[in-house]
Amino acid sequence: MVEERCCFNKDALAIRAPKKLHVVLRMFMLAVMMICGIYISSVSLKQIGIQSRPRKLMIKIMEAPCKKPDIPYYEIPYVHYPVPTTFSRDECACTPVRFFSIVSMQRSGSGWFETLLNSHVNISSNGEIFSPKERRSNVSTIVRTLDKVYNLDWFSSASKNECIAAVGLKWMLNQGLMENHERVVEYFSQRGVSVIFLFRRNLLCRLVSQLANDHDRSARQLHGTHKAHVHSESEANILARYKPMINTSELISTLKHTDKFATDALAYFKSIPHIVLYYEDLVQNHTKLMDVLEFLRVPQRKLVSRHVKIHTRPLQEQVENWDDVYSSLKGTNYHDTTTSSILLIHELIKCLRTLGIGIAAGF
Repeated sequence: MVEERCCFNKDALAIRAPKKLHVVLRMFMLAVMMICGIYISSVSLKQIGIQSRPRKLMIKIMEAPCKKPDIPYYEIPYVHYPVPTTFSRDECACTPVRFFSIVSMQRSGSGWFETLLNSHVNISSNGEIFSPKERRSNVSTIVRTLDKVYNLDWFSSASKNECIAAVGLKWMLNQGLMENHERVVEYFSQRGVSVIFLFRRNLLCRLVSQLANDHDRSARQLHGTHKAHVHSESEANILARYKPMINTSELISTLKHTDKFATDALAYFKSIPHIVLYYEDLVQNHTKLMDVLEFLRVPQRKLVSRHVKIHTRPLQEQVENWDDVYSSLKGTNYHDTTTSSILLIHELIKCLRTLGIGIAAGF
């Protein structure tokens, strides 16, 4: 009996010990859980604090500080705030910029006209950027080039990093514009680009100028160099000595083709905001230039150019076979336009020279 009691007491002791151990383990686990809970809560609070900061920044970015209430609602699609990748506009970041394209043909006074625009501190026109064929090889290349121009990342002698209010280029009809007119119209519409058309009424004068310019490409009459535009009367007189011989058998068809080219361009881009200018009007009335500044919404100011007109003599003195040309034009729509424009420009130049005033022109 004694042995049994002893055994019983030992068993009782062996049973009680694990109960104390369980209590200790529970307390330890509870402490670990509390510590883990505190750590997780602190990490979560930190993450919430970090995530809250970008939201404030995003709200600031989404604000539109450059919106100006004085811009009419119908002009908003044509007002832009470019963000160049090559430089910072800084204090000019909120200066609105208009996009434009001068659409013209060679020997129509566009070179002179563009230098006039570039004499304005708030205008930057980047020349015939599509003259190189590789820049107009396909639509994608054309779009990339246009994006670079209108993003203010295109650098040329006319580029300005100041607070420009209008940026554009000069685009000739035969430089990929007419072939891709549908895509270009779509691009101009989406990007809010306006068009400045510049043509000549006197297509025969344009043809004479073109033939003379083509001749100088090979003859290089000015000290062995070719110049499409000159800045002195002496250079102009040298180039004006050449009198082209016009092929009368193709004259009318050539003039009709040129006329149709301009007419088609006006039809293709009729949905785009535009202004139509003629070289003869600009020469006769310089206030027409103020209409262009108004169209671009830039401040009115005097525009200047160093270009000097090459062909100032009457047209009959500039063509080698004038009698044949005159006979070919007689009775056609181009006869009256040619003769009236000749008399008008010739009388204007003679009047200005009598008053001692020089005249600059497109070529």
